[in-house]
This record gives sequence, C-alpha cells and structure tokens, in this order.
Amino acid sequence: MNEDLLRDTERFLHEQIPLTRAMGVCVESYDDSQLVLTAPLEPNHNHLGTAFGGSLSALTTLAGYAMLWLQLGDRNAHIVIRESTLRYKRPVQGTLRAVCPRPDVASMTAFRAAFEATGKAHLKLQVQVIHAEQVCMLFEGDFVALR
Repeated sequence: MNEDLLRDTERFLHEQIPLTRAMGVCVESYDDSQLVLTAPLEPNHNHLGTAFGGSLSALTTLAGYAMLWLQLGDRNAHIVIRESTLRYKRPVQGTLRAVCPRPDVASMTAFRAAFEATGKAHLKLQVQVIHAEQVCMLFEGDFVALR
C-alpha cells in the first residue's frame, strides 16, 4: 500500500489519540485484505514481562477504529466504539501485533449507504493479536461513525 497513506494514518492516530504515541503504535501495513498495527512490548508490558491486557485492548480497538477510518474515507466523520468483547488466549511475549481483516464488500456497502442516508452507521469488526504465529487475543467491536 501507499507509504504516504500509512504515515498519514499513523500521524492521525498520534494527533487524535495521544495514548498511541506513548504506546509506540505503528501502522505496519494496509492492503486489500487487512490492516496491521504494532506496538513494542517495552512500554506496554505488565509485571510479568508480557503484554499488559489494557495495551492489547487499546491496540485492538485502535486497529478497528483505523480500519473503519480508512474504509470510510470521510475525514470529518467521528468514529467511536459502542461495544466490544475481548478474549485473552495466551500471553504476548514480544511485539504487540493487531490484525484487522478488511470488512467484506456487502457489509461496507450497507454501512456506507446507512451513513450517507442518516449520518450514522455501525459496523462490527474483528481483530486478532498474533504473536509467534499464534492467536493470543480475539477482539470484536461494534464501531459507529457519525457525521
């Protein structure tokens, strides 16, 4: 994907959500299939030396938020999370890596139509935290875009 778009997205996250700077969040990649955000373990670890659950929660929420922001393409829209579910499966002992699959075409078409018609739409997104080729955390969030 376009390197400028990755840097612009990262800059937007750092400007709008200051916690992302403290966490060291980076936009690693964005393509036809997924968005990947990363953060180093060092500023995001707990007392056991593994990833802090709150950092994992924040990173997965950010991945969904950024995916919807990129997909919507409306820089004046406000995106918020309405509801989320988290399942921690195993500890993360290195870089935090959140992978958000791109929503399917039918879901995005319905989302955009609702947003255009009413100025409000919601979309459920899933995000996985992957470490050492294993799923360590599962996130599902219901995001809302408002005009």
